Amino acid sequence: MNVTVIKQNMLKNIPKVDRVLEWPQVQLLLGQYPRPEILHVVRLILDRLRDSVKNGARTDLPDNREIIGMIGSELRSRTAPSLRKVINGSGVVVHTNLGRSALADAAEAAIQTVSAGYSNLEFDLATGERGSRYSHVEGLLCELTGSEAALVVNNNAAAVILALSSLATGREVIVSRGELVEIGGSFRIPDVMCQSGARLVEVGCTNRTHIRDYQNAITDTTSLFLKVHTSNFAIVGFTAETRLEEMSALGRERGIPVMLDAGSGCLVDLAPYGIKGEPTIRRYLEAGADVVTFSGDKLLGGPQAGIIVGKKELIEPMKKHPLLRALRMDKLSLASLEATLRLYRDERKAMAEIPTLQMLTLSPKELSSRADRLMRYLRRQLPENVTLARHSGESSAGGGSFPLLQLPTTLVEVRIAGATPSRIETTLRHTVTPVVGRVHRDRFLIDVRTIPEKDFPPLLASLLESATILTEK
Repeated sequence: MNVTVIKQNMLKNIPKVDRVLEWPQVQLLLGQYPRPEILHVVRLILDRLRDSVKNGARTDLPDNREIIGMIGSELRSRTAPSLRKVINGSGVVVHTNLGRSALADAAEAAIQTVSAGYSNLEFDLATGERGSRYSHVEGLLCELTGSEAALVVNNNAAAVILALSSLATGREVIVSRGELVEIGGSFRIPDVMCQSGARLVEVGCTNRTHIRDYQNAITDTTSLFLKVHTSNFAIVGFTAETRLEEMSALGRERGIPVMLDAGSGCLVDLAPYGIKGEPTIRRYLEAGADVVTFSGDKLLGGPQAGIIVGKKELIEPMKKHPLLRALRMDKLSLASLEATLRLYRDERKAMAEIPTLQMLTLSPKELSSRADRLMRYLRRQLPENVTLARHSGESSAGGGSFPLLQLPTTLVEVRIAGATPSRIETTLRHTVTPVVGRVHRDRFLIDVRTIPEKDFPPLLASLLESATILTEK
C-alpha cells in the first residue's frame, strides 16, 4: 500500500466533530466550559490531526483517550490567563523576565484598596478642586532622598527621555564613551538621546575618561553633563572614571547641570548588610547631581516606575512638558509606589517587609535553614520517584544591578526517576503554576533565596504534577 493510500485511510478514520461531541468524556467538559469554546477546540484539534497526517508528521492516529486529552489540554491552555504567577527558583532576585521585584504586602493592599473603587487620584480633598497625581509620592521622595522636587513616570527609560527632552532638546549633552550602555530590549542611551532631540557628544575612551575630557568638550551649545550608571556590566583593569563630585564642580563652574541615570536606584545603604558598591540616591544628590533618574521596580523593590529627583528649577519644567501625559503612571502603580516608599521611613521595616531587600540580604545560615524546611515539607508528600539533594551555590541580584556580585546560597536539586534534568526543567515550566529553575552540571536546581515559604505549597503541587506527567511518559 503506497503512502498516499495510507494517508487517505488515516484521514477517513479521523472522527467527525459531531461524533467527538457525543463522547461521554467530552460531554462532561460541557459542565466546565462553554459549548462554543468546546466546539472550537474540537475542530482545532481535528484540523491539527489532519494537517499532521497530510504533511507526514504522523504515521498513526491517536486513540479516543489521547484525543480527549488533547482537547482537555487545549481548553485549559486557552482559558488560563496568559500573565500568571510563576515560582522563581532561578536565584535571580530582580528577574526582569519574571516581573522584576515582588511587592510588599503593604503595596499589594494599597493596589486592592485603590482598584476596588474610586480614589482621589487627581482630586485635592482639602480644597475640593483638581489635584496632581504626582503629589501622592513627591513629598515622600523628597523626604527619603533629600531632593528639592520629584516626579514619577512609567519607567526609567521614560524618565530619561522626559528629562533630556526638557533640559537638552536641540543642544549638546556630554557623555563618557564608557557609559553609552545598552540594557535589555536593545534600550540604548544614544538612541534615547536621539529621540529626545538632544545631540550626543562622546568623550574619553571606553575604559578611561577624565574630567579634562568633559572640560575640553564644552561649547556654547552644551546644555548638560550626563553620567550613566553602568548597571549591567563592569569594566575592570586599566580604567579611570570621572567621579560625580568632579563633574558637579565643573558643572557649577561653567553653569552646566549634571544629570545622573542611576539605573536601579537604592534608597538604603546596603553595605552594612554585606552588599557594597551601590551609593544611595541621597548620596548621589549630596555629591552634586542636579537631576537623578532611577527605577522603582529594581533595588527600590516597588512597582514599575521611573523616578526623577533633584533641583526644583530643573524638575518643575518637566511637569509641564507635553511628553509627561504620555509617560504618566496609572493609579495602581502610584498606590503601590506610595505604600512601598512609606516603608522606607523605618529602615528596619523596609528591610523586613520589602521582598527584594529581604531576599538580597538573607544570610547563608538563613538560606540553609529555609532549604531544610523546604526539603522536609516536600519529602513528606512527594512520591518515591522524586528525590531531593542540597548543594551550595550562588545567587545574583539581577535587574542590572551589582553585575559582579555573587551571593552564597543553598540550592535544592530535584530528580525525577527516568527524566533528564532538561526534561524536568521543561515540564515544570508547563505546570499550572510554572516553576523556573536552572540546569547546571547535569542537575536541575532551584535556589531557595527566591522561594519564600508562601510558595512552598504551589511548588509542591507543580512537582507532583510534573512527577505524574513524567511517570506516565
